[in-house]
Amino acid sequence: MSVKISSYVWDGCAAHGVKGTKLLVMLRLADFSNDEGVCYPGIAKIARQIAAGRSTVTGAIGELENDGWLTRKERRKGQRNDSNIYTLNVAKLKAAALSADSQCPDTDTSESDHSKSDTSGSERSESGKNGTFDPPESGYDPSVNSKQDPSDKNTIGQPPAAAAQDEGISEEIHITDQAILVLKHLNLLTGAKYTTAKSTLENMRARLVDGNSLDDLKLVVEYLVDRWLGTKWAKYLNPETMFKPGKFPGNLLAATAWHDGGRKPEQGRTPANNTDRDAAYRRFIGSSLPLQNPGELEQLVRTEASNTGVRGMQPSYSVNAWNRIWADCEQRIHGGKAA
Repeated sequence: MSVKISSYVWDGCAAHGVKGTKLLVMLRLADFSNDEGVCYPGIAKIARQIAAGRSTVTGAIGELENDGWLTRKERRKGQRNDSNIYTLNVAKLKAAALSADSQCPDTDTSESDHSKSDTSGSERSESGKNGTFDPPESGYDPSVNSKQDPSDKNTIGQPPAAAAQDEGISEEIHITDQAILVLKHLNLLTGAKYTTAKSTLENMRARLVDGNSLDDLKLVVEYLVDRWLGTKWAKYLNPETMFKPGKFPGNLLAATAWHDGGRKPEQGRTPANNTDRDAAYRRFIGSSLPLQNPGELEQLVRTEASNTGVRGMQPSYSVNAWNRIWADCEQRIHGGKAA
């Protein structure tokens, strides 16, 4: 994933009228791309990740190509078509992001955003006393969609309170959209099926309001999935626990250290002969033929991996989950504790 490209998409595309499905498609392409903007995810994968139909995604990509945000090149694998190669227009994205920054500075540092109300982030709850809009803590229903880009709204002639309300609503929607992207990332890595209910998004939205970035939240998801998936702690891989206000700062600190240290998975830190384990994993996912009479250990691991939903996880995480389940079952059998 290119953090740089993702940042350009958020700052540039969103500020230049790219929204809805087209923005989600651009964000997913940015997540798959390198720093040069090159990637090749399949249409089906993008459609699944943003909960849209294939034709919708294909149409959005066509419009983005016509608008100059990307180019695509078809390729073939043997006698069948393979996924397209997409090249995001990094120069245009960067220019759009810089243009957006100059026209609408970040709300955390913009003097113009605070000059009238003279309030800091910790003082926003007092803004209602000055006639400005104070977003409710519980947030807005994530199903609410913005009908008009905030930059297109004509606030001339509106009273100050009305203009501030428009900006507040736009910020609420933006935060909710980011929280939904984090939730989809969690579902993708773990195979979970959390829905975008207000209560599910609440802690993620709160951490974004605190000033943490979308990438911060995604990094915590990836770190905790690496640590807990396939272990007895997997039950805590849920939005409520992962983003609690008392736990998140420590999780983010540990996740940052893990990232800076090369993202080494815990299971891979102790060298061992894992030929049987790896062969059993290939049989489990169907990439090799099954055994007619698998051993006790393999049968136990297959049962627990099925209950954990390992097949529905992203490949790199499903491998880690399988390895942890295998180690746990192996220890239980050798200790005489296997069921």
